[in-house]
Amino acid sequence: MPSEQATNRPTLAESTPSPASPPSAMAHGLDSSSLLAALPQQLWVLDAHLQPVLASPLLQEFLGLNLRELQTLGWRHIIHPLDRLEFDLRWQQALLSGHFEMDYRLRAADGRYRWHLALGQVLPSQGEGPRRVLGTHTDISERKESEARLREADELWKLALESVGDGVWDWYVQDEVEIYSPRILQMYGFSETEIKPSPAELDARTHPEDRQQMELDRAAHFAGHVPIYSNEHRVLCKDGSWKWIHSRGMVISRDAQGRPLRMVGTHTDITQRKQTEALIWHQAHFDALTGLPNRRTLRDRLEQLLSSAKSEGGRLALLFIDLDHFKEVNDTLGHDMGDALLLQAAERIRACVRPQETVARMGGDEFTVVLSGLNSAEEAEQVAQKIIQSMASAFHLQDERVFVSASIGISLFPDDGQLIEELFKHADQALYVAKGAGRNRLGHFTPDLQQAALLRMRLGNELREALPKAQLSLEYQAIVAMRTREICKAEALLRWTHPSRGRIGPDVFIPLAESSGLIIEIGEWVFQQAARQVHDWRQRYLPTLQISINKSPIQFRNNQGPDSHAHWVDTVHELGLQEQALAIEITEGLLLEGDSEVTRQLETLRRGGFLVSLDDFGTGFSSLSYLHKYAIDLLKIDQRFVRNLRPGTKDLALCKAIITMAHELGLQVVAEGVETQEQYELLRSAGCDYGQGYLFARPLPVEAFEQLLAKGKA
Repeated sequence: MPSEQATNRPTLAESTPSPASPPSAMAHGLDSSSLLAALPQQLWVLDAHLQPVLASPLLQEFLGLNLRELQTLGWRHIIHPLDRLEFDLRWQQALLSGHFEMDYRLRAADGRYRWHLALGQVLPSQGEGPRRVLGTHTDISERKESEARLREADELWKLALESVGDGVWDWYVQDEVEIYSPRILQMYGFSETEIKPSPAELDARTHPEDRQQMELDRAAHFAGHVPIYSNEHRVLCKDGSWKWIHSRGMVISRDAQGRPLRMVGTHTDITQRKQTEALIWHQAHFDALTGLPNRRTLRDRLEQLLSSAKSEGGRLALLFIDLDHFKEVNDTLGHDMGDALLLQAAERIRACVRPQETVARMGGDEFTVVLSGLNSAEEAEQVAQKIIQSMASAFHLQDERVFVSASIGISLFPDDGQLIEELFKHADQALYVAKGAGRNRLGHFTPDLQQAALLRMRLGNELREALPKAQLSLEYQAIVAMRTREICKAEALLRWTHPSRGRIGPDVFIPLAESSGLIIEIGEWVFQQAARQVHDWRQRYLPTLQISINKSPIQFRNNQGPDSHAHWVDTVHELGLQEQALAIEITEGLLLEGDSEVTRQLETLRRGGFLVSLDDFGTGFSSLSYLHKYAIDLLKIDQRFVRNLRPGTKDLALCKAIITMAHELGLQVVAEGVETQEQYELLRSAGCDYGQGYLFARPLPVEAFEQLLAKGKA
């Protein structure tokens, strides 16, 4: 530990005149008494035996003693008894080294002791008498009091940090000494005798993958590039386990050259947080059911492969795979059997390709394969046929033998497209043809597939007539409080009843509306209907009822005309609706755009009294940082995580992690797709705030939903 004494103070030879100066001064008409009286420091001369030879007027005044009285009492008499032993040792060292330096307490004229810095220089010998030491005293009592207060504060903050569970470390950098608090040792399972007070002890236990970043962060703080040292890394505990910690600290003293002398900081155990983050990260990058890469990971890998193929002149194939008749299995045997089939199908697909190829699950019964390093299109076709053949044998689902087949669409790079979106679109068109041709077969992209696009165009044209011809309507699905099962919210769901095609699902017409721009007009109509409906129902049934409406990313990109969010806020105020009567549901894809305009519009909505809900959380690939960046009030857990809830399952662990994370961020949670009593009870026990699903109510037309509202519970 560095000495308490200053190490860079000027010596007396540097700060006082040399012994030859008084004669020179007297030669200029000054006597020595005048010179001594003018000095701002207390000056003294002692012989080697501590006999006072000279004491300046300032020193005599402070002591309340003249020189003769001081000689009678002796120099040690004026020094505090507790400092005399240290003084004797320092004095003997000074006679050998030629320099004296010490902080000690002197007895003042009023009997009180004050701290002084004593600096002395041994004078050259003159004759046969004892050697003499010329020195000064500087009053440092105020500095000593400040240091004592700092030490007291130092202990207080250490105790405070220990009380909240943080471990404290105190590092004397140049001496390579680091003192660890009991909490730090307890954190890693050690006793005080098992860890040496050295920074090397815990540095050696830092995970090899984390050491470089830790050293870089530490060096950046030492160099003054960052005011606070902050690093997260893993530490090897005594029991062999790894514990994640967040280490924070700050250099609190440096030497004259700027080198760090002392650094203090804390260790916070963040293992639980890291485990939760790992769960969320895995959920964001991999399919929860099959463990295969999801859409985001697929895109990342495809971008890398395309970049390599473009630079090296390689070929790629993209295979879109859809399981034929999967819906029938799911509807007949239940979701559990359907999930078991998907798991087996994923294993069969994986077995048909090389280990380095990417197999991803896009959602539902859709899979994607990326094949790289191809020499010809026939190689991709051979793999596709192999996958189709692998699906031909029966799937054994408990006591059931189930048969499904696979339809596959293929697009090639560079033949069918240069960009990811082109390859995706063309593989999808090829898949559409394969399914339309009878399924259980593969299809290649060809220009003829534009006929399929023509059909979708016709449907899009018919959609333009749906709103003016009153073919669109809203149904409402109840959202209940998990604790009481009382209805407190509802989601407005858009329906299209075509005069000749019948009911057309939103998964068909919403993409058409978005691609054509009709979503702007339709979205405005949905808002107006829902706003007036909630106003009516609040007056007649439930004053606190809240209705949520889905809002497309296209609507956010269009900030002109009737869809302006300021216009929505005005409409709500004109209706006299109180705050939180309406909630806007957005998807994770919108957050990925990172657009400042999106941020502005969300803030406008919230200031106008709207809540913002993140729909289908966990199925996209937003990061945790987006939950901080954007104004989000509610998270909706996607039904695919709710569907398979059982005690002890990964789905339950994921749901609990999402609920815990959301509550820590001040968000409320809605679970979608609650269909069984067991799911309801598990989610309620996990602290989920709201539930939505067939267990409570299906989507209902206005009249039927009013009957449900009249009951109050679902």
